[in-house]
Amino acid sequence: MHLYQNQTLKIYNSLSGEKELFTPIHEGHVGMYVCGPTVYSNVHLGNCRTFMSFDMIYRYIKHLEYKVRYIRNITDAGHLTDDGNVDNDRFVKQSRLEKLEPMEVVQKYTVDFHKVLEMFNLLPPNIEPTATGHILEQIEITQKLIETGFAYESNGSVYFDVLEYNKRGLNYGELSNRNIDELLANTRDLDGQDEKRNAADFALWKKASPAHIMRWSSPWGDGFPGWHLECTAMSTKYLGQTFDIHGGGMDLKFPHHECEIAQGKACNGTSPVNYWMHANMLTMNGQRMSKSTGNYILPMELFHGNNDFFEKAFHPSVVRFCFLQAHYRSILDISNEGMLASEKGYNRLMEALSDLTAIQPAATSTFDVNVWKQTCYDAMNDDFNSPILIAQLFEGVRYTNLMKDGKESLNPTDFDVFKKTMFAFVHDILGLQDKNEMATNNDKLEGVVNMLIGMRNEARANKNWGLSDEIRDKLLELGIQLKDGKEGTTFSL
Repeated sequence: MHLYQNQTLKIYNSLSGEKELFTPIHEGHVGMYVCGPTVYSNVHLGNCRTFMSFDMIYRYIKHLEYKVRYIRNITDAGHLTDDGNVDNDRFVKQSRLEKLEPMEVVQKYTVDFHKVLEMFNLLPPNIEPTATGHILEQIEITQKLIETGFAYESNGSVYFDVLEYNKRGLNYGELSNRNIDELLANTRDLDGQDEKRNAADFALWKKASPAHIMRWSSPWGDGFPGWHLECTAMSTKYLGQTFDIHGGGMDLKFPHHECEIAQGKACNGTSPVNYWMHANMLTMNGQRMSKSTGNYILPMELFHGNNDFFEKAFHPSVVRFCFLQAHYRSILDISNEGMLASEKGYNRLMEALSDLTAIQPAATSTFDVNVWKQTCYDAMNDDFNSPILIAQLFEGVRYTNLMKDGKESLNPTDFDVFKKTMFAFVHDILGLQDKNEMATNNDKLEGVVNMLIGMRNEARANKNWGLSDEIRDKLLELGIQLKDGKEGTTFSL
């Protein structure tokens, strides 16, 4: 029997506005898609909170012994700031600003994204598809939508017809609770609107101007896909026409996810997703984070302490602990005082886990460990309520301290259950790492690499270039890059 068969998981579905019993389409298997980053700039802290929330969700579903296929895409083309002027392509604008090719911009910020998420200890998805790797699929969907009358070509661009969609008894606006008449009335007057039949229609394919760098051939001429289309193409390719969970930030509910629902229903005649999940925003010092106001910080600036908002640097695991102290659907505000408090809580938790390894079981048990264990599962089964889980883990910290002082005890069987539960929820589900253990491991790694650098220097002095190159190349395969300079050889991870 699998663990999920003994637990009752409920998920808040943004589509219904209610917590619903989770029942996957295929028993024992879960298909999960999360909208990934648009890689034209450094990943910001708010995005990290969203991806961290779904990492925690992914970890718990896996812990319940479901077989999960987790897809998180990379948007590397087609992200316009509006459906009008193609000069508002974020990749093209950034490539001009940095004087780089668009795909150089993509590579630079994809590497940054992965580096930051690795520091936060996020598990990688099973598949990480890119928009540019699925152009053909997006063209095929667009052709099908034209053939079925849900889309139309206009001056080399293709738009989804939202009025036609609603005329056929479907409901554009069902996820965000928007009325089609209000949408038509409130749509801004943008460049390119004269190409549309209705103001609320959205782009499936955009005609590329002669100066537009990112372009692909299509039946309608050279162009590039609309932003909303890529997720429909990639999610259906890897998870099917209907799958279990679709996640993303609250800001994606409209228009992005609304458009995905319309595209899926129009193309395949079925609702694409059973459970829509949305993570809420991150604020700092009570205000929305924004570059324009200066109330803004990058993850690396928080890790290294080079900012004007926090009095010290904070380890990624401390930041992760801080984020998980709030429910994923709640707005989280971070501040210097809040981060300091989170650091104290994190240290208490790690200290208790360290103490737990030294405690010996007793002959008898003085408290019911299975009741406490189930409260941890109950918290996560209630729409992944991480703050309630953390409260129960601190109850476990209290028990640990009492056992350490000889005021409570557990027999060997119960102690094993207690210890495994604490470690599983802290490390495997919340994804928290012990920064002290990590520092020790990093010191050991540095010592080994420096030893290899010494061996390489000796090989170079003896003109043994083959061994020198082999050491360099083997380290690079492990993600360790050597840099030779006037002051000697250094390395970076």
